[in-house]
Amino acid sequence: MAEDVVVLDVTSLTTVAEFLVIGSCDSQRQVKAVADAVDDALAREGCQLLHSEGAEYGRWILLDYGDVVVHVFQKEARLFYRLDDLWADAERVALPQEPPVDRRPSQSLPHQVGQARIER
Repeated sequence: MAEDVVVLDVTSLTTVAEFLVIGSCDSQRQVKAVADAVDDALAREGCQLLHSEGAEYGRWILLDYGDVVVHVFQKEARLFYRLDDLWADAERVALPQEPPVDRRPSQSLPHQVGQARIER
């Protein structure tokens, strides 16, 4: 999953695209996986990928869908290129908040270990 995802409305700043989506990942493998997941999801919605760059390196993958350009970075590359700062005049689009995922075991569910039943 990408972190620190921002969507920038660049309609009034450029004719190249209407929106830029920028996200960060920890590793080359994650960058590629996120870019593939984005492309798969948009293809299912009927969006056509016009151009992509960077997949062979995995530090920064660009996916161009015409009106929307997606940038998936490794964290260090995002800090280096600073697209967020480059497009600082763009309006940020509010994203829906996802509830935090509680990865701790539920305190109310019984767990079984071998033959013993343990109540928490």
